[in-house]
Amino acid sequence: MGEDRLVLGVPRAAFRPSPIFLALVALFVGSGVFVWNDAGYLRLGVFVFVVSGWLVSLCLHEYAHAVVAFRFGDHEVAHRGYLTLNPLKYSHPLLSIVFPVVAVLLGGIGLPGGAVWVDRHRIPGRARHTLVSLSGPATNVVFALLLAVPFVIGVDLVEHNVFWLGVAALGFLQLTASVLNLLPVPGLDGGNMIEPWLTPQWRRMYDLFAPYGFLLLIALLWNPRLGGWFFDGIDALGGVLGLPTDLSYAGLRLLRFWQT
Repeated sequence: MGEDRLVLGVPRAAFRPSPIFLALVALFVGSGVFVWNDAGYLRLGVFVFVVSGWLVSLCLHEYAHAVVAFRFGDHEVAHRGYLTLNPLKYSHPLLSIVFPVVAVLLGGIGLPGGAVWVDRHRIPGRARHTLVSLSGPATNVVFALLLAVPFVIGVDLVEHNVFWLGVAALGFLQLTASVLNLLPVPGLDGGNMIEPWLTPQWRRMYDLFAPYGFLLLIALLWNPRLGGWFFDGIDALGGVLGLPTDLSYAGLRLLRFWQT
């Protein structure tokens, strides 16, 4: 029994990374090596590198929600497959994977992707609920900081130039995802962080708007003025972190290999 079970009757298999996630990691690393060595059609290589890296980060974002919820008392997340890092387990494949990838390709925006369903009745304390919601965006923040490190320490951007453009593009996506996920929009991580602290009256209003939070976010970004302010803010934040947004935009243009 001890060899087959970990805690509270949860099989060890519920904690093993899925083959799909491992394949994404292998694709990310392999395409990175491909681009680093200037092999073959580089624009296609950058496309695979950035998109696979983004999908890996989506999985880790949702995994962070699940693992914190598990530690705080909701062990059902393991039975739902959330701790296997399988992207197909994180809500609807179209809304959770396809749509965010399309947003990356066409708009250069790291939209919130999948979602894990957490039974908050199993988690005591408002602070813990907030930490469950915060854990996902925190992974994006960590990724953004790590991807900015090479530029902060001053890597040679001439050698392996295309690779560094891909890194900058991926860092830019993590930066946009960090900001969007921390906005206090109902139904998204930022809103879910403050929801436990609302009064019953405000919580009823929050629950009313929560199903439409994602659409509200899209509408705000679609507005030219608001979208412009958002990207201006991202550029300024990137400058503070040392992430060169001019290289990020160049990398995002490069990964659209179907454009001339």
